Amino acid sequence: MIRAVAVFALSAWLVLVLYLPSATPAERFLAVMREEHQAVAALWGWARAEQILNRAARLQEATSNVTPIPSLVVAPPTEALPDAVGQEMAAVNLRLFHNRYFRAVDALFLLAAYRLAALLQWLPALAPFGLACLGDAWLQRQVRSRELRSGQPERFALLASGCIGLACAAALGLVWPGAINPLVWPAAAVLVAFSAVRAWGWFKG
Repeated sequence: MIRAVAVFALSAWLVLVLYLPSATPAERFLAVMREEHQAVAALWGWARAEQILNRAARLQEATSNVTPIPSLVVAPPTEALPDAVGQEMAAVNLRLFHNRYFRAVDALFLLAAYRLAALLQWLPALAPFGLACLGDAWLQRQVRSRELRSGQPERFALLASGCIGLACAAALGLVWPGAINPLVWPAAAVLVAFSAVRAWGWFKG
């Protein structure tokens, strides 16, 4: 059950990431990002909104450094390649990657980076809640071991599947081309952490 949920959710995320840039223009992703930035600023203040935006820019820069897509800047010819060959290869790169689909891919990953930055912004504040849930699950396991009671695989499978489903739903939300309320990301982190530690609490071990 857990494996089926994970495979289905990851497959759906991959299909969505590959399909959305072909159906949605880059301008749509950028408009959604501007709308969410205004919502974050109205809810949490401009200082925190700027922190999220700066972190998103750093994430986007980090991903662009490891992407297999070559740079669109025409590089000067080297000694290894004649001028004509180098110019032709640069032109091929421009035609292949500088099109509507790849511009939408870049905008999609920029929107995902912004939403991920919004999620990361709240992890330090939510850390005490996660630690409290972890401590509660640990105490539950200790009490159960002293009472010579084993774990319940059914509850573990249900909670673990729910945790995977919530995590993958949050991952799908990162690339969804519609505005998402800023409160969704801290709520998603709380639900994923809670279901994960509760699943560990019922794990047989």
